Amino acid sequence: MTVRLTIQRRAWESHVHAYAASVPGLVPVVKGNGYGFGRSVLHPVAATLANRVAVGSIHELDHIADHITPIVLTPSLRARPRPPSPAHPLNRAVLTVGSLAHVAALAGWRGLVAVKLLSSMQRYGVAPGELATVAKAIADSGLDVDSAAIHLPLAGGDDERRREIEQWLTVVPSSWPVSVSHLAPASFAALRASHPQRRFELRAGTPLWHGDKSFLHLDADVLDVQAAHGKPRGGYHATPVPFDGSLVMIGAGSANGIAALADGRSPFHFAHERIALLEPPHMHTSIGVIPAGRPCPWPGDHVDVQRPLITTTCDELEWSP
Repeated sequence: MTVRLTIQRRAWESHVHAYAASVPGLVPVVKGNGYGFGRSVLHPVAATLANRVAVGSIHELDHIADHITPIVLTPSLRARPRPPSPAHPLNRAVLTVGSLAHVAALAGWRGLVAVKLLSSMQRYGVAPGELATVAKAIADSGLDVDSAAIHLPLAGGDDERRREIEQWLTVVPSSWPVSVSHLAPASFAALRASHPQRRFELRAGTPLWHGDKSFLHLDADVLDVQAAHGKPRGGYHATPVPFDGSLVMIGAGSANGIAALADGRSPFHFAHERIALLEPPHMHTSIGVIPAGRPCPWPGDHVDVQRPLITTTCDELEWSP
């Protein structure tokens, strides 16, 4: 079985470098499954774009070049002694704190922290009225502030996100750099221009690595095809086959993060037609059902997969010109 991400190399590289060039203060984000590419693939590219990179957690400090400063976006609630090797990326990491509890969890740590600011996402973060107290606790703990960070919701538009950032700028010390997310490059440029005395960073993951996705294609192998007539049953749950036709065994399942779409439809297509699912995708194989007389793949063919890359584990990357 294989779930395959095919990338048009020249188009993808052109997009990545054009985006980076349009954002002074870019911090590439390489977290989770590496946006479908894998973190080991994206980190070397990120290292050519900036000297800082944002990662999801302290468990994602692999594949980071020695000259790169990792910014850990998720707070850690366990004490983190410094690794004995000076080259270990945790020794140069910026750790995130968004509450007094987060600061207390870093007791004994000596290093830089990013102060997470509470946004309308209502996730973790310091509220405006708590900022002075948390800043004092940071200083009393022997830590230094690297920056303030605000993670903005995807809902709404750039104007709303800009207004939320502007509100925070009235209380964030002017000496703290401010790291923001989910702004278009033009909106970020306007933010910088309106506050020339401040230093801003823009964290970017999906728009940097995916763009409009026209140069990315996700597919999976067809492992086998079985004729199905007379409404037999199949699958883990002995599900009745709804019509005469073919059962198509697709080499993709929950082990790859493959699931039905939010509305229950199948994520698989062949010959521009959606392949119905017999049952929800399971582990390494999904079973599709194609009516008699409709285009049907054969073992060794590929079917298109319609799933977000940020939740998909690809078995292979295939680079085309």
